[in-house]
Amino acid sequence: MRSTPIGIVMLNDGRDAVWKANQAENLKIVADWAALIEKKVKNLDGSTVNLVAARSTVHSVRSAQQIGEQLLKAGCRSIIMLYNVWDFPYLCWPFVNCFGVDTPILSLSNNNGEYPGNVGLLATDGALRQAGRRTHRIVGDMNDAATQQQVFDWVRAAQARTTIKNEVYGLYGGHSMGMETGFFHLTPTLKSLGTTCYQIDQLWLVEAMKKVDEAEVKKGLQWFKRLLGQRILWDGDMLTEERLSTQIRLYCAMRQVNEENGFDYCGLKGQREMTEYVCLGDVPEMLMNDPYDWNGPKEPTVCATEADAYAAITMQLMKYISGGYPTLFMDVRLYHPDRDLWDWCNSGNHASYFAAQSLTAKKNFETVTLHPALKFYFKAGGASVEFDALPGPMTFARLGLWDQKPYMVIVPGESTELDAETRKELNAQTTPTWPHVHAKLDCDFEEFLATFPCNHVLGLAGDHVQPLVYLCEIAGITPVVLGKRGKKRIKPIWERVE
Repeated sequence: MRSTPIGIVMLNDGRDAVWKANQAENLKIVADWAALIEKKVKNLDGSTVNLVAARSTVHSVRSAQQIGEQLLKAGCRSIIMLYNVWDFPYLCWPFVNCFGVDTPILSLSNNNGEYPGNVGLLATDGALRQAGRRTHRIVGDMNDAATQQQVFDWVRAAQARTTIKNEVYGLYGGHSMGMETGFFHLTPTLKSLGTTCYQIDQLWLVEAMKKVDEAEVKKGLQWFKRLLGQRILWDGDMLTEERLSTQIRLYCAMRQVNEENGFDYCGLKGQREMTEYVCLGDVPEMLMNDPYDWNGPKEPTVCATEADAYAAITMQLMKYISGGYPTLFMDVRLYHPDRDLWDWCNSGNHASYFAAQSLTAKKNFETVTLHPALKFYFKAGGASVEFDALPGPMTFARLGLWDQKPYMVIVPGESTELDAETRKELNAQTTPTWPHVHAKLDCDFEEFLATFPCNHVLGLAGDHVQPLVYLCEIAGITPVVLGKRGKKRIKPIWERVE
Protein backbone atom coordinates (compact mmCIF):
# COMPACT_ATOMS: atom_id res chain seq x y z
CA MET A 1 0.00 0.00 0.00
CA ARG A 2 1.20 3.48 -0.83
CA SER A 3 2.29 5.62 2.11
CA THR A 4 4.53 8.57 2.92
CA PRO A 5 7.37 8.89 5.45
CA ILE A 6 6.81 10.78 8.70
CA GLY A 7 9.57 12.82 10.31
CA ILE A 8 9.95 12.87 14.09
CA VAL A 9 12.08 15.43 15.93
CA MET A 10 12.64 16.83 19.43
CA LEU A 11 12.53 20.58 20.09
CA ASN A 12 15.19 21.58 22.63
CA ASP A 13 16.65 24.35 24.72
CA GLY A 14 18.96 26.78 22.93
CA ARG A 15 21.55 27.04 25.74
CA ASP A 16 24.64 24.93 25.10
CA ALA A 17 24.97 23.62 28.62
CA VAL A 18 21.32 22.58 28.73
CA TRP A 19 20.86 20.87 25.38
CA LYS A 20 24.19 19.04 25.61
CA ALA A 21 23.18 17.68 29.01
CA ASN A 22 19.81 16.35 27.84
CA GLN A 23 20.67 15.42 24.24
CA ALA A 24 21.09 11.68 24.81
CA GLU A 25 17.85 11.35 26.79
CA ASN A 26 15.88 13.36 24.25
CA LEU A 27 17.19 11.40 21.26
CA LYS A 28 16.20 8.18 23.04
CA ILE A 29 12.64 9.49 23.37
CA VAL A 30 12.62 10.25 19.64
CA ALA A 31 13.84 6.73 18.87
CA ASP A 32 11.39 5.12 21.29
CA TRP A 33 8.35 6.92 19.83
CA ALA A 34 9.48 6.05 16.29
CA ALA A 35 9.90 2.38 17.20
CA LEU A 36 6.55 2.25 18.98
CA ILE A 37 4.65 3.72 16.02
CA GLU A 38 6.39 1.45 13.52
CA LYS A 39 5.55 -1.56 15.67
CA LYS A 40 1.89 -0.74 16.29
CA VAL A 41 0.66 0.95 13.09
CA LYS A 42 0.56 -2.02 10.71
CA ASN A 43 -1.17 -2.19 7.33
CA LEU A 44 -3.19 -4.99 5.79
CA ASP A 45 -0.30 -5.96 3.51
CA GLY A 46 2.11 -6.22 6.46
CA SER A 47 3.86 -2.93 5.78
CA THR A 48 4.30 -0.32 8.48
CA VAL A 49 4.73 3.43 8.71
CA ASN A 50 8.16 4.72 7.75
CA LEU A 51 9.31 6.93 10.64
CA VAL A 52 12.41 9.02 9.98
CA ALA A 53 14.09 10.12 13.22
CA ALA A 54 16.04 13.38 13.28
CA ARG A 55 19.78 12.93 13.84
CA SER A 56 19.86 15.68 16.45
CA THR A 57 17.51 17.81 18.50
CA VAL A 58 16.53 21.30 17.35
CA HIS A 59 18.68 23.55 19.56
CA SER A 60 19.95 26.22 17.16
CA VAL A 61 19.18 27.84 13.83
CA ARG A 62 21.70 25.64 12.02
CA SER A 63 20.50 22.42 13.67
CA ALA A 64 16.91 23.33 12.76
CA GLN A 65 17.85 23.92 9.12
CA GLN A 66 19.97 20.78 8.89
CA ILE A 67 17.28 18.53 10.44
CA GLY A 68 14.66 20.02 8.17
CA GLU A 69 16.81 19.24 5.15
CA GLN A 70 17.48 15.72 6.45
CA LEU A 71 13.77 14.93 6.77
CA LEU A 72 12.91 16.68 3.53
CA LYS A 73 15.48 14.61 1.61
CA ALA A 74 14.00 11.47 3.24
CA GLY A 75 10.65 12.35 1.67
CA CYS A 76 8.82 13.19 4.92
CA ARG A 77 5.43 14.77 4.27
CA SER A 78 4.19 15.04 7.84
CA ILE A 79 5.98 15.89 11.06
CA ILE A 80 5.78 14.88 14.72
CA MET A 81 7.40 17.53 16.91
CA LEU A 82 8.26 16.22 20.38
CA TYR A 83 8.60 18.24 23.58
CA ASN A 84 10.32 16.82 26.65
CA VAL A 85 11.91 20.01 28.02
CA TRP A 86 11.58 23.73 27.51
CA ASP A 87 12.63 24.81 24.03
CA PHE A 88 13.26 28.10 22.23
CA PRO A 89 10.04 28.57 20.21
CA TYR A 90 11.45 30.67 17.36
CA LEU A 91 13.60 27.69 16.28
CA CYS A 92 10.51 25.94 14.95
CA TRP A 93 10.50 28.21 11.89
CA PRO A 94 13.88 27.38 10.29
CA PHE A 95 12.77 23.75 10.73
CA VAL A 96 9.12 23.73 9.55
CA ASN A 97 9.77 26.16 6.71
CA CYS A 98 11.73 23.40 4.99
CA PHE A 99 8.30 21.84 4.26
CA GLY A 100 5.10 22.96 2.60
CA VAL A 101 2.62 25.14 4.45
CA ASP A 102 0.01 22.34 4.42
CA THR A 103 2.33 19.76 6.03
CA PRO A 104 0.48 17.96 8.85
CA ILE A 105 2.10 18.73 12.21
CA LEU A 106 1.56 16.95 15.53
CA SER A 107 2.92 18.56 18.70
CA LEU A 108 3.46 15.78 21.26
CA SER A 109 4.62 16.30 24.84
CA ASN A 110 5.05 14.41 28.06
CA ASN A 111 3.18 15.53 31.17
CA ASN A 112 6.21 15.76 33.42
CA GLY A 113 6.41 18.38 36.14
CA GLU A 114 10.22 18.25 36.41
CA TYR A 115 10.78 19.37 32.80
CA PRO A 116 8.31 21.84 31.25
CA GLY A 117 7.59 20.06 27.98
CA ASN A 118 4.02 21.32 28.12
CA VAL A 119 5.25 24.89 28.35
CA GLY A 120 7.46 24.40 25.32
CA LEU A 121 4.64 22.79 23.37
CA LEU A 122 2.16 25.59 24.02
CA ALA A 123 4.71 28.31 23.31
CA THR A 124 5.96 26.76 20.08
CA ASP A 125 2.71 25.33 18.77
CA GLY A 126 1.07 28.64 19.64
CA ALA A 127 3.57 30.36 17.34
CA LEU A 128 2.65 27.99 14.52
CA ARG A 129 -1.07 28.61 14.98
CA GLN A 130 -0.56 32.38 15.07
CA ALA A 131 0.63 32.04 11.50
CA GLY A 132 -2.39 29.95 10.50
CA ARG A 133 -0.87 26.47 10.69
CA ARG A 134 -3.48 23.81 11.55
CA THR A 135 -1.68 21.66 14.12
CA HIS A 136 -2.74 19.01 16.61
CA ARG A 137 -1.65 18.69 20.23
CA ILE A 138 -1.36 15.53 22.34
CA VAL A 139 -0.02 15.46 25.90
CA GLY A 140 0.58 12.25 27.85
CA ASP A 141 3.01 9.56 28.87
CA MET A 142 4.47 7.35 26.16
CA ASN A 143 3.43 4.24 28.11
CA ASP A 144 -0.19 5.36 28.44
CA ALA A 145 -2.46 3.34 26.12
CA ALA A 146 -4.90 6.23 25.55
CA THR A 147 -2.07 8.58 24.58
CA GLN A 148 -0.64 5.97 22.24
CA GLN A 149 -4.00 5.50 20.52
CA GLN A 150 -4.36 9.24 19.96
CA VAL A 151 -0.94 9.29 18.32
CA PHE A 152 -1.69 6.24 16.17
CA ASP A 153 -5.00 7.79 15.05
CA TRP A 154 -3.19 10.99 14.07
CA VAL A 155 -0.56 9.03 12.17
CA ARG A 156 -3.28 7.24 10.18
CA ALA A 157 -4.93 10.58 9.40
CA ALA A 158 -1.69 12.22 8.31
CA GLN A 159 -0.88 9.22 6.10
CA ALA A 160 -4.29 9.41 4.42
CA ARG A 161 -4.01 13.14 3.78
CA THR A 162 -0.45 13.06 2.43
CA THR A 163 -0.87 9.88 0.37
CA ILE A 164 -4.02 10.87 -1.51
CA LYS A 165 -2.58 14.31 -2.24
CA ASN A 166 -0.79 13.37 -5.47
CA GLU A 167 -3.13 10.59 -6.56
CA VAL A 168 -5.42 10.65 -9.59
CA TYR A 169 -8.98 9.35 -9.62
CA GLY A 170 -9.82 7.37 -12.76
CA LEU A 171 -13.28 8.56 -13.76
CA TYR A 172 -14.83 6.13 -16.23
CA GLY A 173 -17.72 7.79 -18.02
CA GLY A 174 -18.68 10.75 -15.82
CA HIS A 175 -21.31 11.07 -13.11
CA SER A 176 -24.17 8.64 -13.65
CA MET A 177 -27.74 9.68 -14.47
CA GLY A 178 -26.99 13.30 -13.61
CA MET A 179 -26.30 12.67 -9.91
CA GLU A 180 -24.64 15.99 -9.17
CA THR A 181 -23.50 14.96 -5.68
CA GLY A 182 -21.32 12.39 -7.44
CA PHE A 183 -19.58 14.99 -9.61
CA PHE A 184 -15.84 15.60 -9.18
CA HIS A 185 -15.86 19.18 -7.88
CA LEU A 186 -12.38 20.18 -8.97
CA THR A 187 -11.43 23.38 -7.15
CA PRO A 188 -12.57 22.60 -3.57
CA THR A 189 -11.16 19.09 -3.89
CA LEU A 190 -7.75 20.30 -5.05
CA LYS A 191 -7.62 22.96 -2.34
CA SER A 192 -8.47 20.59 0.50
CA LEU A 193 -7.02 17.24 -0.56
CA GLY A 194 -4.86 17.79 -3.64
CA THR A 195 -6.17 14.78 -5.54
CA THR A 196 -7.46 15.31 -9.07
CA CYS A 197 -9.23 13.21 -11.68
CA TYR A 198 -8.86 12.14 -15.30
CA GLN A 199 -12.00 11.22 -17.20
CA ILE A 200 -12.00 8.41 -19.73
CA ASP A 201 -14.99 7.41 -21.81
CA GLN A 202 -16.37 3.96 -21.04
CA LEU A 203 -15.76 3.10 -24.70
CA TRP A 204 -12.08 2.84 -23.77
CA LEU A 205 -12.94 0.03 -21.37
CA VAL A 206 -15.11 -1.70 -23.98
CA GLU A 207 -12.19 -1.69 -26.42
CA ALA A 208 -9.77 -2.84 -23.71
CA MET A 209 -12.12 -5.76 -22.96
CA LYS A 210 -11.47 -7.09 -26.47
CA LYS A 211 -7.78 -7.48 -25.66
CA VAL A 212 -8.20 -9.37 -22.38
CA ASP A 213 -6.59 -12.82 -22.33
CA GLU A 214 -9.40 -15.38 -22.61
CA ALA A 215 -7.45 -17.80 -20.42
CA GLU A 216 -7.67 -15.21 -17.62
CA VAL A 217 -11.43 -14.90 -18.12
CA LYS A 218 -11.88 -18.68 -18.00
CA LYS A 219 -9.76 -18.83 -14.86
CA GLY A 220 -12.02 -16.27 -13.20
CA LEU A 221 -15.19 -18.06 -14.32
CA GLN A 222 -13.99 -21.40 -12.96
CA TRP A 223 -13.06 -19.68 -9.68
CA PHE A 224 -16.61 -18.40 -9.25
CA LYS A 225 -18.13 -21.75 -10.22
CA ARG A 226 -15.88 -23.65 -7.82
CA LEU A 227 -16.50 -21.39 -4.83
CA LEU A 228 -20.20 -20.68 -5.36
CA GLY A 229 -21.50 -23.82 -7.07
CA GLN A 230 -25.29 -23.84 -7.04
CA ARG A 231 -25.36 -20.34 -5.57
CA ILE A 232 -24.81 -19.00 -9.08
CA LEU A 233 -28.44 -18.85 -10.15
CA TRP A 234 -28.11 -19.31 -13.89
CA ASP A 235 -31.35 -18.46 -15.69
CA GLY A 236 -30.30 -18.88 -19.31
CA ASP A 237 -31.09 -15.24 -20.02
CA MET A 238 -29.75 -12.48 -17.77
CA LEU A 239 -27.21 -14.68 -16.04
CA THR A 240 -25.32 -17.07 -18.29
CA GLU A 241 -21.69 -18.12 -18.39
CA GLU A 242 -21.21 -15.71 -21.30
CA ARG A 243 -22.64 -12.75 -19.38
CA LEU A 244 -20.66 -13.51 -16.21
CA SER A 245 -17.56 -13.86 -18.37
CA THR A 246 -18.26 -10.40 -19.78
CA GLN A 247 -18.30 -9.00 -16.24
CA ILE A 248 -15.00 -10.74 -15.50
CA ARG A 249 -13.58 -9.32 -18.71
CA LEU A 250 -14.62 -5.81 -17.67
CA TYR A 251 -12.85 -6.27 -14.33
CA CYS A 252 -9.66 -7.34 -16.10
CA ALA A 253 -9.88 -4.41 -18.51
CA MET A 254 -10.46 -1.87 -15.76
CA ARG A 255 -7.57 -3.27 -13.75
CA GLN A 256 -5.30 -2.98 -16.80
CA VAL A 257 -6.38 0.55 -17.75
CA ASN A 258 -5.94 1.66 -14.13
CA GLU A 259 -2.39 0.35 -14.25
CA GLU A 260 -1.60 1.96 -17.60
CA ASN A 261 -2.84 5.36 -16.44
CA GLY A 262 -1.55 5.24 -12.88
CA PHE A 263 -5.02 5.45 -11.31
CA ASP A 264 -4.88 4.60 -7.61
CA TYR A 265 -8.66 4.58 -7.34
CA CYS A 266 -11.51 4.80 -9.80
CA GLY A 267 -15.24 4.94 -10.46
CA LEU A 268 -17.39 3.23 -13.08
CA LYS A 269 -20.40 5.13 -14.45
CA GLY A 270 -22.20 1.98 -15.53
CA GLN A 271 -25.68 3.35 -16.01
CA ARG A 272 -26.80 3.61 -18.63
CA GLU A 273 -24.33 2.80 -21.42
CA MET A 274 -22.64 -0.22 -19.82
CA THR A 275 -25.75 -1.62 -18.14
CA GLU A 276 -27.80 -1.48 -21.34
CA TYR A 277 -25.18 -2.46 -23.94
CA VAL A 278 -22.28 -4.28 -22.22
CA CYS A 279 -22.92 -5.67 -18.71
CA LEU A 280 -23.81 -4.81 -15.14
CA GLY A 281 -20.85 -3.51 -13.12
CA ASP A 282 -21.61 -5.24 -9.80
CA VAL A 283 -19.13 -8.12 -10.13
CA PRO A 284 -16.24 -6.03 -11.52
CA GLU A 285 -16.74 -3.39 -8.81
CA MET A 286 -16.87 -6.04 -6.09
CA LEU A 287 -13.65 -7.60 -7.34
CA MET A 288 -11.86 -4.26 -7.49
CA ASN A 289 -12.72 -3.52 -3.86
CA ASP A 290 -11.97 -7.00 -2.53
CA PRO A 291 -8.57 -8.05 -1.10
CA TYR A 292 -8.35 -11.05 -3.48
CA ASP A 293 -9.36 -12.49 -6.82
CA TRP A 294 -8.67 -15.83 -8.56
CA ASN A 295 -4.95 -15.02 -8.64
CA GLY A 296 -4.76 -14.78 -4.83
CA PRO A 297 -4.37 -11.92 -2.34
CA LYS A 298 -4.16 -8.38 -3.69
CA GLU A 299 -4.50 -4.80 -2.50
CA PRO A 300 -8.09 -3.57 -2.65
CA THR A 301 -8.55 -0.90 -5.32
CA VAL A 302 -11.31 1.53 -4.49
CA CYS A 303 -13.92 1.57 -7.25
CA ALA A 304 -17.12 3.58 -6.79
CA THR A 305 -20.28 2.53 -8.57
CA GLU A 306 -22.04 5.14 -10.70
CA ALA A 307 -18.66 6.90 -10.79
CA ASP A 308 -19.58 8.78 -7.60
CA ALA A 309 -16.41 10.81 -7.18
CA TYR A 310 -16.98 12.01 -3.64
CA ALA A 311 -17.87 8.47 -2.64
CA ALA A 312 -14.62 7.27 -4.19
CA ILE A 313 -12.57 9.96 -2.41
CA THR A 314 -14.23 9.08 0.90
CA MET A 315 -13.51 5.39 0.31
CA GLN A 316 -9.88 6.05 -0.58
CA LEU A 317 -9.41 8.10 2.58
CA MET A 318 -11.10 5.38 4.65
CA LYS A 319 -8.88 2.76 3.05
CA TYR A 320 -5.77 4.63 4.17
CA ILE A 321 -7.27 5.37 7.61
CA SER A 322 -7.77 1.63 8.16
CA GLY A 323 -4.37 0.56 6.82
CA GLY A 324 -5.60 -0.79 3.50
CA TYR A 325 -8.83 -2.64 4.30
CA PRO A 326 -11.84 -2.71 1.95
CA THR A 327 -14.50 -0.03 2.17
CA LEU A 328 -18.22 -0.46 1.58
CA PHE A 329 -20.46 1.54 -0.78
CA MET A 330 -24.21 1.59 -0.09
CA ASP A 331 -27.43 3.36 -1.00
CA VAL A 332 -29.29 5.00 1.87
CA ARG A 333 -32.30 2.88 1.02
CA LEU A 334 -34.94 2.28 3.72
CA TYR A 335 -35.48 3.23 7.37
CA HIS A 336 -37.51 0.99 9.69
CA PRO A 337 -38.83 3.31 12.45
CA ASP A 338 -40.22 0.42 14.48
CA ARG A 339 -36.69 -0.99 14.78
CA ASP A 340 -34.68 2.25 14.49
CA LEU A 341 -32.81 0.38 11.78
CA TRP A 342 -31.58 1.25 8.30
CA ASP A 343 -31.46 -1.18 5.38
CA TRP A 344 -28.61 0.01 3.18
CA CYS A 345 -28.27 -1.82 -0.13
CA ASN A 346 -27.46 -1.11 -3.74
CA SER A 347 -26.69 -2.78 -7.03
CA GLY A 348 -23.00 -2.06 -6.92
CA ASN A 349 -19.75 -2.52 -5.15
CA HIS A 350 -20.31 -4.25 -1.85
CA ALA A 351 -16.94 -5.96 -1.47
CA SER A 352 -17.58 -9.62 -0.64
CA TYR A 353 -15.07 -9.13 2.20
CA PHE A 354 -17.91 -7.77 4.31
CA ALA A 355 -19.82 -11.06 4.21
CA ALA A 356 -17.46 -12.58 6.82
CA GLN A 357 -14.59 -10.03 6.98
CA SER A 358 -12.13 -12.73 6.06
CA LEU A 359 -9.08 -12.23 3.86
CA THR A 360 -9.94 -15.43 2.00
CA ALA A 361 -12.59 -15.57 -0.71
CA LYS A 362 -13.63 -19.08 0.25
CA LYS A 363 -14.81 -17.99 3.69
CA ASN A 364 -16.61 -14.86 2.52
CA PHE A 365 -18.26 -16.62 -0.42
CA GLU A 366 -19.97 -19.12 1.89
CA THR A 367 -22.90 -16.71 2.19
CA VAL A 368 -22.67 -15.03 -1.23
CA THR A 369 -25.15 -15.73 -4.03
CA LEU A 370 -25.03 -14.47 -7.62
CA HIS A 371 -28.50 -13.57 -8.94
CA PRO A 372 -29.58 -12.63 -12.46
CA ALA A 373 -29.51 -8.87 -12.97
CA LEU A 374 -32.87 -7.10 -12.92
CA LYS A 375 -33.88 -6.90 -16.56
CA PHE A 376 -36.10 -3.87 -15.93
CA TYR A 377 -33.03 -1.73 -15.17
CA PHE A 378 -30.00 -3.61 -16.52
CA LYS A 379 -30.79 -4.88 -20.01
CA ALA A 380 -27.24 -6.04 -20.77
CA GLY A 381 -27.44 -8.58 -17.97
CA GLY A 382 -24.89 -10.22 -15.76
CA ALA A 383 -24.85 -11.12 -12.08
CA SER A 384 -25.97 -9.17 -9.05
CA VAL A 385 -24.16 -10.03 -5.82
CA GLU A 386 -26.25 -10.84 -2.72
CA PHE A 387 -25.26 -11.31 0.92
CA ASP A 388 -25.85 -9.75 4.34
CA ALA A 389 -22.93 -7.92 5.93
CA LEU A 390 -21.32 -9.51 8.98
CA PRO A 391 -22.60 -8.00 12.25
CA GLY A 392 -20.18 -5.81 14.15
CA PRO A 393 -19.08 -2.22 14.80
CA MET A 394 -18.72 0.03 11.76
CA THR A 395 -17.91 3.62 10.90
CA PHE A 396 -19.97 5.35 8.22
CA ALA A 397 -18.97 8.55 6.43
CA ARG A 398 -19.44 10.70 3.36
CA LEU A 399 -17.70 13.76 1.94
CA GLY A 400 -20.01 16.56 0.83
CA LEU A 401 -20.07 20.23 -0.10
CA TRP A 402 -21.91 23.16 1.38
CA ASP A 403 -21.70 26.15 -0.99
CA GLN A 404 -18.42 24.78 -2.40
CA LYS A 405 -16.97 24.22 1.08
CA PRO A 406 -16.15 20.56 1.86
CA TYR A 407 -17.38 18.78 4.95
CA MET A 408 -17.58 15.15 6.00
CA VAL A 409 -20.43 13.53 7.88
CA ILE A 410 -19.10 10.82 10.21
CA VAL A 411 -21.33 8.51 12.22
CA PRO A 412 -20.37 5.49 14.31
CA GLY A 413 -22.72 2.54 14.28
CA GLU A 414 -22.93 -1.16 13.63
CA SER A 415 -24.04 -3.81 11.23
CA THR A 416 -26.77 -5.39 13.31
CA GLU A 417 -27.17 -9.08 14.04
CA LEU A 418 -30.62 -10.33 13.03
CA ASP A 419 -32.05 -13.83 12.73
CA ALA A 420 -32.36 -15.28 9.24
CA GLU A 421 -36.14 -14.90 9.08
CA THR A 422 -36.01 -11.21 10.02
CA ARG A 423 -33.25 -10.49 7.50
CA LYS A 424 -35.26 -12.16 4.77
CA GLU A 425 -38.36 -10.20 5.72
CA LEU A 426 -36.52 -6.86 5.73
CA ASN A 427 -34.59 -7.54 2.52
CA ALA A 428 -37.82 -8.39 0.71
CA GLN A 429 -39.04 -4.84 1.32
CA THR A 430 -36.28 -3.46 -0.92
CA THR A 431 -34.32 -5.57 -3.44
CA PRO A 432 -33.59 -9.04 -2.02
CA THR A 433 -31.11 -9.93 -4.79
CA TRP A 434 -28.69 -7.18 -3.75
CA PRO A 435 -26.24 -7.03 -0.79
CA HIS A 436 -27.54 -5.53 2.46
CA VAL A 437 -26.22 -3.85 5.60
CA HIS A 438 -28.75 -3.66 8.43
CA ALA A 439 -27.29 -0.55 10.01
CA LYS A 440 -27.89 0.77 13.50
CA LEU A 441 -26.55 4.31 13.87
CA ASP A 442 -25.39 6.14 16.99
CA CYS A 443 -27.67 9.01 16.03
CA ASP A 444 -31.38 9.40 15.47
CA PHE A 445 -33.21 9.44 12.16
CA GLU A 446 -33.87 13.18 12.25
CA GLU A 447 -30.23 14.14 12.77
CA PHE A 448 -29.07 11.85 9.98
CA LEU A 449 -31.74 13.06 7.55
CA ALA A 450 -31.04 16.72 8.31
CA THR A 451 -27.29 16.37 7.89
CA PHE A 452 -26.34 13.71 5.35
CA PRO A 453 -25.17 15.12 1.99
CA CYS A 454 -26.50 12.60 -0.53
CA ASN A 455 -27.89 9.13 -1.31
CA HIS A 456 -24.62 7.17 -1.07
CA VAL A 457 -22.98 6.23 2.23
CA LEU A 458 -19.61 4.56 2.77
CA GLY A 459 -18.62 2.13 5.50
CA LEU A 460 -15.58 0.67 7.22
CA ALA A 461 -15.44 -2.19 9.72
CA GLY A 462 -14.48 -1.03 13.22
CA ASP A 463 -14.32 2.32 15.00
CA HIS A 464 -12.41 4.90 12.96
CA VAL A 465 -14.16 8.09 14.03
CA GLN A 466 -11.17 9.82 15.63
CA PRO A 467 -8.68 9.35 12.76
CA LEU A 468 -11.34 10.60 10.32
CA VAL A 469 -11.83 13.67 12.50
CA TYR A 470 -8.06 14.28 12.61
CA LEU A 471 -7.93 13.87 8.83
CA CYS A 472 -10.65 16.43 8.25
CA GLU A 473 -9.03 18.91 10.63
CA ILE A 474 -5.65 18.49 8.91
CA ALA A 475 -7.23 19.11 5.50
CA GLY A 476 -9.41 22.02 6.56
CA ILE A 477 -12.58 19.98 6.00
CA THR A 478 -15.30 20.41 8.63
CA PRO A 479 -16.04 17.05 10.31
CA VAL A 480 -19.71 16.69 11.21
CA VAL A 481 -19.81 13.86 13.75
CA LEU A 482 -23.33 12.68 14.52
CA GLY A 483 -24.73 11.40 17.80
CA LYS A 484 -23.06 11.46 21.21
CA ARG A 485 -19.55 11.44 19.77
CA GLY A 486 -20.33 14.64 17.93
CA LYS A 487 -21.50 16.38 21.10
CA LYS A 488 -18.22 15.43 22.84
CA ARG A 489 -15.98 16.66 20.02
CA ILE A 490 -13.87 19.70 20.91
CA LYS A 491 -13.70 22.01 17.90
CA PRO A 492 -10.20 23.22 16.99
CA ILE A 493 -9.48 26.91 17.23
CA TRP A 494 -9.67 27.53 13.46
CA GLU A 495 -13.27 26.31 13.36
CA ARG A 496 -14.18 28.64 16.21
CA VAL A 497 -12.68 31.86 14.93
CA GLU A 498 -13.02 31.63 11.13
